[in-house]
Amino acid sequence: MVVKQKQLSKYIGNELEYVKQVLDSEKPSATSGSWTQSLEQQFVERFGINYAIAHNSGTSGLHTCLRAAGVGPGDEVISPALTVVMNSFATLYQGAVPVFADIDPDTFNINPEDLRKRITPRTKAIMPVSLYGLPPDMDAIMEIAAEHNLTVIEDNAQCLLGTYKGRLAGTIGHMSMFSFENSKHIGIGEGGMVISNDEELALEVRKNAGIGYKNLTADGGRVKLNEDPFQDPNYKRHDCLGWNYRMTELCAAVGVAQMERIDEIVKRHQQVAQLYTEVIDGCDWLIPQQVPQGYTNTYWSYAVKYEGMAALGVPWKDFYQTYKNMGGDGFYAAWSLPYQEPALDKLGYGTQSCPVAEEIQPKLMQFKANYRDMELAQQKSDALAKTIEFFQG
Repeated sequence: MVVKQKQLSKYIGNELEYVKQVLDSEKPSATSGSWTQSLEQQFVERFGINYAIAHNSGTSGLHTCLRAAGVGPGDEVISPALTVVMNSFATLYQGAVPVFADIDPDTFNINPEDLRKRITPRTKAIMPVSLYGLPPDMDAIMEIAAEHNLTVIEDNAQCLLGTYKGRLAGTIGHMSMFSFENSKHIGIGEGGMVISNDEELALEVRKNAGIGYKNLTADGGRVKLNEDPFQDPNYKRHDCLGWNYRMTELCAAVGVAQMERIDEIVKRHQQVAQLYTEVIDGCDWLIPQQVPQGYTNTYWSYAVKYEGMAALGVPWKDFYQTYKNMGGDGFYAAWSLPYQEPALDKLGYGTQSCPVAEEIQPKLMQFKANYRDMELAQQKSDALAKTIEFFQG
């Protein structure tokens, strides 16, 4: 019998104290501003960039980035075939067409050469994804974008503090989005952040996320920077279309507390990944995501390609169930490719072809890396070792 151990709370820093301060202030709304501004400032300082704009989700952040980039009906936006469907949804929100580039078979990230082949006169933007915490080949992507005058929006939903050739992921493209959904490195339930060094783009993002208030600036702060004009019944408040994508003060307070110890959080993900790496070393039918020299992976999840069916005749689901029986808590299957999802298929996008992604996706195993108790993580890696031994003999 497997005894389930109680995990340590994710919220072991100042989260409760900061949330209490928000509630005591009786100003938990998005327009109160102080905690949201603090979280934005933490990102500005940590990433060495000029602007950070908090959002209520990563998906809404991608949407405002696309709108700021001028993406509209009929335009095409290229993203990798292996990713979650939300960035395709963000593209569709703008009436644009999602186009998919195939992936590198080793890193599982977008293949720049295939990306180049997908560009047409209608291409407006590229959304490369740092899959599982590993940045893609950003130099090649930025070179292609410059050749075709395209905007690059980094999707770093799964990658916080990952690096590419000495640069932080998120500081290379024209804009970048981070997600604070609960499973991410910073987990506040739901939330996101957009960063940029471009004032014009940052202002558009902030206004798009802030209901189009004309008195907003690219810099962080309260929605109502100057409340006096709002007392005039003839004052016109909104000068562009916007959405209510603002982060609440409650969520921001939790985010501030987690940013205070983000290095510890990321290091723990990497330590868990190292446990898995040591276990599968020498197992030629569990092939981990490859990390090129000069890259740093922050391991939102530890991804491996399963070749046990070809090597041993063991189906993916049998390995999964045996791992659970050995004391593992299972792992996640990779998402279906976006163009294989019914939501896109019935819109006519299901005819695209990315053979590498189509071959790899059904084989992927995404092992959990966000354990807060390293003793528990060790137990799960031990369970993986037992499972490998069971099948390999």
